[in-house]
Amino acid sequence: MNVIRAEVLGYCMGVERAVRKARDALGGLGAEYSRVFSLGPLIHNPCVLKEFSGMGLSVLSPEDLSLADGGSAVVIRAHGTTPQVMARLKEQGALVLDATCPRVLASQRRAAEWAARGCTVFVAGDRNHGEVTSICAHAASASALKSDAAVVVQDADEARAARVPEKSVLLAQTTFSPSEFETISGLLLEKNPGLKVFNSICSATLELQKSHLNLKGKCDGILVIGGRNSANTLRLAQTAASICGKTALIEDASEIPGDFFTLGTVALTAGASTPESLIEQVQHALESNADSVR
Repeated sequence: MNVIRAEVLGYCMGVERAVRKARDALGGLGAEYSRVFSLGPLIHNPCVLKEFSGMGLSVLSPEDLSLADGGSAVVIRAHGTTPQVMARLKEQGALVLDATCPRVLASQRRAAEWAARGCTVFVAGDRNHGEVTSICAHAASASALKSDAAVVVQDADEARAARVPEKSVLLAQTTFSPSEFETISGLLLEKNPGLKVFNSICSATLELQKSHLNLKGKCDGILVIGGRNSANTLRLAQTAASICGKTALIEDASEIPGDFFTLGTVALTAGASTPESLIEQVQHALESNADSVR
């Protein structure tokens, strides 16, 4: 069996930074810190979350912020959080370790800046995604419009139904689909040609998608490695299915479908929350078991 990899796959810079901050904080558990939390799941990968849980990392939900008192450390994941949550954690005496991705920070600041100027901030992205929630909250905190300061547009249908005020800007979730963003921006511009458009999709996302498409015609099957609750991994799986008839999304090597071991060439790609160790595990399983299955 021949196993090939997409040129770009696995951890992005923002996720790698958050993981590193969490590991560093856990090194002080019991000495510097009484407890170490991540605000929400650190990353969208169940295998990694299980590992961190075993190391002592607790997941802090927005409803349980009171648990993070003095002596505890809270890692803000790459998605970022709202100004209100950040302020409350600090007021309670928790040490906040901010691992918000720099690109998300830039979008938060831009949203606040334009909202303060009286603009409606449109965000192309997944409505329930932590990053989108944080960007909208920064816009609302800076705007006199408050509840109308930010509008999330998830797809073309919502873009067609949207009312676009004269003073408006458009941002994107950093991991949003480039083609979906192009469609949404085009539809909103038809309604308001003066709309200011900022394509804030992360370059790593663009490179990941491009390298994925380059696998077309080079393999008999594609394995997409990552968490099923990861938006960018699900988009990769959709793209893979469009270029190769035999595609599977797996979280670890135990989920490799049996018929993949009989293929001549299998391509591997992985979401931005997938560590190199899992990718290597899958590749080893394919290469070591293929001959025995044949």
